[in-house]
Amino acid sequence: MSAATTRSRTPRTPDRLCVEAVELARAAAEEAAFPGVVGAHVSAVAEGDRVVTHFFESKEPGYRGWRWAVTVTRASRAKNVTLDETVLLPGDDALLAPEWVPWSERLRPGDMGPGDLLPTDAEDLRLEPGWSGEDTPPPNSVVSTEMAELVEAEDADVTDRAVVPVRGSITSVAEELGMRRARVLSRFGLHTAADRWDESFGAKTPMAQAAPASCVSCGFLVAIGGSLGQAFGVCANEFSPADGRLVSLSYGCGGHSEAAVMPAPLRPAPPVLDSMASDEFTLRPTPDSGSVPASESDLPAADLGHS
Repeated sequence: MSAATTRSRTPRTPDRLCVEAVELARAAAEEAAFPGVVGAHVSAVAEGDRVVTHFFESKEPGYRGWRWAVTVTRASRAKNVTLDETVLLPGDDALLAPEWVPWSERLRPGDMGPGDLLPTDAEDLRLEPGWSGEDTPPPNSVVSTEMAELVEAEDADVTDRAVVPVRGSITSVAEELGMRRARVLSRFGLHTAADRWDESFGAKTPMAQAAPASCVSCGFLVAIGGSLGQAFGVCANEFSPADGRLVSLSYGCGGHSEAAVMPAPLRPAPPVLDSMASDEFTLRPTPDSGSVPASESDLPAADLGHS
C-alpha cells in the first residue's frame, strides 16, 4: 500500500489557524445577516488543505434547524486567514419546503374554474390521433388522384366533399362514430376513465353494497353509446345520490325503480264501542222511563205477617 493511499484514508486534520478564526467567521455571518440572528458556534469541519467551514446556529424566525456556514482558508505558508464564502444551510432537523412538483402533477379534479385553460400534452397517453382521411384509399378519398391531376392541368377549383360526407363512405362512418376529431380517447384513456368512474359510483361503494338491486335493471338508467355503454349509464332519478352522474351498471341505491312497491294505506276498523257520542243520564228518574212505578197502586202489597 502506497503512502498516498494511506494519507487519503486517514481523516483530514483541520488547519489550526483556520479553526481558530471563529470571530472572523462570525463577523462574516453577521454581515450577511445582521447581529443577533447568528447564534452560538456549533462546529468546524475541514473541507480541504487549509480550508475550514465554521457552523453557527441560526436564530432567524422561520429557519428552524438551519445553520450559517462560513468557509475560511489561508494560502500556503501564510498566516493570514481569509474569507471564502458565507451561506445559510439546512441542518439535519431543518424545516424545509416540500419538494417542487410540476403543475401538471399537482392538478387535481375540481381545481379548474371559469376561464382556466388546461393545455393537453402532445404525447398524452390518454389520447390518440383521430381519423383525418389522409390515408383513405383512392376510391373513398376526398379528391382522387385523377381529379387532382385534372385540377392541376385546368387550374380549376374542386369543392372538398369532406364537408358533407357521402353516405356509406368511410368518411361518413368515421363522422358517425366521432372519429373525425383531431384526437380521440386511446384504450389507456378509456380504461383510466372507467376505473375512476367505477371508484365513485361502482359496485364496491357502500351505497351499492346496501342497494336492493343494481342499475342494470333500474328504469331510471339512461343508456349511452360507444364501448363505455357496455359498463356505464347515466342516472336520471332526482332522488338518487348519483342523479345526472355516470354510474356503473353494477352500482345501485335505494332509489331503484323496482326496489319495493309501497303498500296501500290500511283503513282503520270500525270501533266496537262508540266513544264519539255522549249518553244522557237524568238526575231523577221520570215515570215514563220505566225505572219507577207509575202509581202507588202498582206497588206490591207489603207482607205485614197477618193472615
